[in-house]
Amino acid sequence: MSSNASRRRTRALLQASPASPASTRSGQTSYSQYTSYEYSTRPRTAISTIGVESRQIICAVSESRGIAPTVGLAFVNLETGEAVLSQIPDSQSYVRTLHKLAVFSPSQILIVDTAAQPKSKLFSIIEENLDDLNSNLTLLNRRYWAETTGIEFIEQYAFVEDIESIKMSVNGNYFSVCCFAATLKFIELAMNKTFPPHSLRIKYEASEGSMMIDLSTIRSLELIQNLQNQKSSDCLFGVLNETLTPMGSRLLRSNVLQPLTDQQTLETRYDALEELSTKEEMFFATRAAMKVILDADKILTQLIIIPTKPSLHSTEQSINNIILLKQFVGGIQPIHEALTGAKSVMLKEIKRVSTSNDQCTTTLVLTKIKNCIAAIIDPIKDLIDEFINEDITYATKPVELRNQRTYAVKSGVNGLLDVARQTYEEANMDVYELVQELSETHTLPLELVFDNARQYYLRLNASELEERNLPPVFINVIRKKNKIECSTLDLRKRSQKITDSHTEVLLMSDKAIQELISEIRVYMSVLFKVSESIAMLDMLSSFAHNVTLQDYTRPRITHTLGIKAGRHPFRD
Repeated sequence: MSSNASRRRTRALLQASPASPASTRSGQTSYSQYTSYEYSTRPRTAISTIGVESRQIICAVSESRGIAPTVGLAFVNLETGEAVLSQIPDSQSYVRTLHKLAVFSPSQILIVDTAAQPKSKLFSIIEENLDDLNSNLTLLNRRYWAETTGIEFIEQYAFVEDIESIKMSVNGNYFSVCCFAATLKFIELAMNKTFPPHSLRIKYEASEGSMMIDLSTIRSLELIQNLQNQKSSDCLFGVLNETLTPMGSRLLRSNVLQPLTDQQTLETRYDALEELSTKEEMFFATRAAMKVILDADKILTQLIIIPTKPSLHSTEQSINNIILLKQFVGGIQPIHEALTGAKSVMLKEIKRVSTSNDQCTTTLVLTKIKNCIAAIIDPIKDLIDEFINEDITYATKPVELRNQRTYAVKSGVNGLLDVARQTYEEANMDVYELVQELSETHTLPLELVFDNARQYYLRLNASELEERNLPPVFINVIRKKNKIECSTLDLRKRSQKITDSHTEVLLMSDKAIQELISEIRVYMSVLFKVSESIAMLDMLSSFAHNVTLQDYTRPRITHTLGIKAGRHPFRD
């Protein structure tokens, strides 16, 4: 391994002193004393970057000692609010462990500090493959790897209806539970983030039921990255990826790296795919409905993560996330309508409408997706409409988004909120009047521009000043190509007044927003399962798109391998 790669790799050591743990208000144990640590990330350029956006995934790895080691792993994805526990009977080469790490592509890998002094074989192998995994290595004190703490975290953070099944699944899997405890402790202490009760998607993923593909095979077969050109889509994932949502793309990538081997599950998917590819109206309606779906996993995760140090930025993000959730919920009904008349088991499960909340929260069993899409729409819509103005939508332009945040919460929630909004509106009018006055006084076609960093500033074509200089009232003059950007003292003062009034509105809106988020968290279990259903439907519709274009055929699962008139998927 090169010295540059070693320097890029971050090694952090959280070593708590033997001091007694401090008790917090919630009754949880908080270790307040530990040495300073480094926490950083580096550009993700290796195999893990293909087909998936940069992710913040924390992984902990622990092992038993012996000739045939057992390795426990726990992954917590801070972007999608998902935790996966796994325990693998591995070999001395740890090929299964490396495969699992490659599938999840963690940004941080946590290992107990005693494994580094002296180096265990697992530690050495992970260290040797860090460049391929494109991860940072972190050493964590032994005290954070406690099975009892892991079980407590499962009881505290798992969805209520999932707790018993998860505890049953992890029973006897000591190392995976210890890893889960270490992962959440690292997130709390090193990253200053925590989760509200019963808000985390936790599942145990057994090593059976899926195919194991080692790293060298993943590269050689060009499953998710082209060997000649890393940016090229000429790989298996690139050919298959016609998904329209980020959730569908993530699910497809996971299935390419970790293909299913269960025949019943595969046949169920084949049935759904055949129906989508043969019913043209359903296919096009489904694809059209998918185009407006946002990244639900990220939106929901942002709503459940609680920053330990609240700030104005976190308040802004809370309002943004509520607006995004409103838009996502509004896009669910068209998907439900697109699946009208579905016959296959999987499509009917995705579409299922139920009036019982108990049925809606049924745990996923294999690929039977127990989501009640229509049943969850109305309660959440009503809840959002109770607090948020109906005409509010998410905007991409900074000034429009700021206006949407300002007017997001309905009038009457806070008596002083309308007064603060009036001040905000008047301050904006003052700015527009000032710009008009400057344009008329100096006979210049001034354009008012806004960005988050500079707030309001002025812009005009450089050609307007070919025969004269810019009047001295204009300051902070910058030329960018054929444009001149500038400001005035009055404009900066009035911009600051707008910022202050906007901040006041946010602070007054925050109580209502936090109350709304608390009530929405009750529905998180079902919302995440709706998101999983949409991801599955998106992946199936992507396959249907390829079937239509490439004239692929449905495989028959038998005990004999036979290929007739086969074609290479991306070299044909």
